[in-house]
Amino acid sequence: MEEHLSERTTGLAPSLIREISEQAYSIDGIIPLWFGEGCWPTSEIAINAVSKALKSGDHFYQPNSGKIELREEISQYYSKVYNLEIPVSNLTVTASGMNGLAIVAQALVSSGDQVVSIQPSWPNIAETFRICGANVSVISLEVENKKWTLDLERLLSAITHETKAVLINSPNNPTGWTMSAEDQLRLLNHCRQTSTWIVADDVYSRLYYQGEYAPNFLKIAEKSDLLISVNSFSKAWSMTGWRLGWITAPKEMEAVLAMLTEFNIAGPAGFIQAAGSEMLKSGEGEVAILRNRLSDAYALTAKRLTNIPRLNFIEPEGAFYCLFRVEGIKDSLSLAKDLCQKAKVGLAPGIAFGPEGEGCLRLCYAQPPEVLNTAFDRLEAYFSSN
Repeated sequence: MEEHLSERTTGLAPSLIREISEQAYSIDGIIPLWFGEGCWPTSEIAINAVSKALKSGDHFYQPNSGKIELREEISQYYSKVYNLEIPVSNLTVTASGMNGLAIVAQALVSSGDQVVSIQPSWPNIAETFRICGANVSVISLEVENKKWTLDLERLLSAITHETKAVLINSPNNPTGWTMSAEDQLRLLNHCRQTSTWIVADDVYSRLYYQGEYAPNFLKIAEKSDLLISVNSFSKAWSMTGWRLGWITAPKEMEAVLAMLTEFNIAGPAGFIQAAGSEMLKSGEGEVAILRNRLSDAYALTAKRLTNIPRLNFIEPEGAFYCLFRVEGIKDSLSLAKDLCQKAKVGLAPGIAFGPEGEGCLRLCYAQPPEVLNTAFDRLEAYFSSN
């Protein structure tokens, strides 16, 4: 059958996180910490909004760029939270951050274009650009003083006039690394000189430990800059299953992104967009509740992981993950599978995020303390005896 499929599909590697989860879901009593989502359900604010929209007959096709009401709420959100003026013409509603990245890749990349990505990273980011024909080169994060760090000079050296785009996920999945405002400005100035697009995955922007939001390229960009930000309701608003996000891009791209939306999904459902509008209008308190929960969960995670034998805790700065090293391990996939069977704790193997993640495991700590403590008790017992 392979010979009848496109090169785009035959060259794809399956998700190792999905492999772990699908094999282990049936294990009785397993604690699943492998996916990038919290345990807390979506707010009643969104649920009531979607119910109201459905009852009112909001069952039909939507404008390709998204409901004007939602785009206006996103614009207001940027004004209230970031003190930014982002016109509606710069905003395109998408069915998730992933859908936004796919549309952006289709809009920017031709076969053979050079793209630079930072890893370890959520594999879908680079893969969606590879699917569109890009040659993706990698700059690896490094560990210094128990923190993930970026050698900015290496990144700048890799970006030339031949580089079509650089992909920045900050705060980063899986490491929690966050690009500083100073480094963002240096990168933006460099990309101005090379005419390189910056594609910023800002999905975790609100899940940051040193402020209301992480440093953001939109705060320093000019209207003429080649900058695209992709965002999502999944993380900060606890709406992973709703599949709703948005793109912030130069207004000149509005028609192109609308056309690509038409050819991909013809827009997210209207009642889902209504829920997003209401969350932006009334759900800032829900974001604050989640941030408080994650602050407590992070403190517990840092304390417990630091004291488990063979585990090297590496401090994240944002998101809700910890990617930690395991001494003596060169096959994180086998280790993750063994942990599922023997410790009944489901973690993501570091290799799922590129070769740079090998020897590590990723834990999503967006859980209540009783669940985390049980998981850490099991991990401590496992690594003390293995």
